[in-house]
Amino acid sequence: MINDNVLGIILGGGQGSRLYPLTADRSKPAVPIAGKYRLVDIPISNCINADIKRMYVLTQFNSASLNQHIKNTYHFSFFSAAFVDVLAAEQTMKSDKWFQGTADAVRQSMHHFLENDFKYALILSGDQLYNMDFQDMIDKHEQSGAKISIATYPVNSKDATSFGILKTDDNNQITSFIEKPDASLLPEWTSEVSAEMKKEDRNYLASMGIYIFNRALLVELMANPDTIDFGKEIIPQAINDHKTMSYPYEGYWTDIGTIDSFFEANIGLTEDIPKFNLYDANRVFTRPRILPTSKFNGTILNKTVIADGCLINAEKIEKSVIGIRSKIGEKAIVTNTYMMGNDSYESLAEIEKNNIEIQLGIGDRCVINNCIIDKNVRIGDDCKISGGSHLKDIETALYQVKNGIIVIKKGAVIPKGTVI
Repeated sequence: MINDNVLGIILGGGQGSRLYPLTADRSKPAVPIAGKYRLVDIPISNCINADIKRMYVLTQFNSASLNQHIKNTYHFSFFSAAFVDVLAAEQTMKSDKWFQGTADAVRQSMHHFLENDFKYALILSGDQLYNMDFQDMIDKHEQSGAKISIATYPVNSKDATSFGILKTDDNNQITSFIEKPDASLLPEWTSEVSAEMKKEDRNYLASMGIYIFNRALLVELMANPDTIDFGKEIIPQAINDHKTMSYPYEGYWTDIGTIDSFFEANIGLTEDIPKFNLYDANRVFTRPRILPTSKFNGTILNKTVIADGCLINAEKIEKSVIGIRSKIGEKAIVTNTYMMGNDSYESLAEIEKNNIEIQLGIGDRCVINNCIIDKNVRIGDDCKISGGSHLKDIETALYQVKNGIIVIKKGAVIPKGTVI
């Protein structure tokens, strides 16, 4: 079944510099997460679970791997109107510029959107981790007679300066909005939140960057080429003239914009009951792979998530996420690590023919801690790679340290005996 009233628009984001080096050659929505998924799978899956099966993903940076993932993943029936299409920034007769902001991305792509029949445009970010019932949000939008609805999330004073903060009346209609307020202004922007949120000092309502726009209003707002961003311009201007409602949300949600938040979100999946639960009725979809089961030999596993097709001979793996086709050598110890895995296997014949000294994966007797290992990395035997607050932020050709987290770059080859 397809919800014919709603068109999904997923914003791929900018250059993704805060997630570098994970975004060195891929867009933010294409960054691998949870061992087998891509970030873009999250908003797409939330849409599919609500029967929203017509979606556009807007991107302009390093879109090749994102294109490939979507092409290989989201196949609908030939007799269905469902689709997930990537729209990269393009030169047209009306514009020869790249996307200048979130609203400008939507504006430049409007001619594609308007080829479809829809009443509501659901605009989403491509780099957030959450599980939301979009159908409930759409129902509330219709019932309230809103022209715009914004999903909102309580945050504390530390985080409030990084978001658009709003205030509502008793009916959840938004009365005022400020984008990334200075800390000195925050006392004027507290809101009434649930008792649980008050205990956590989350007294500010932040925009989640999840919007519903009525079609006619979106067309009207996009006619002004001077407004390029939803948070900075469209929303603050629109609330005075168009009924704009808050859709309060207090479930798990995180904006994966930095290496810190990305690392914490992945390692959080190893908890007994993770805040982002992959094991409930709301499924997360991704590319189906024909991979063998993972195989272990003498390994102690504790609070660890292991994807398909892995060959594990480690001594111990704890509080880690191990991605598809990962290989970990004998007596290795891996803790607090997200290993993204490999795109393919190396056969014994290939290793011998090409005289490959350091194979894909983690070698024997390695000790790895507080680390993100990107795809297709080769770590030689007897390496010790241990992140932590004792390390300064640096970057080399093979790795980068950010806030104590060591990120081994995609395809890096770490020589035997390396100590970081």
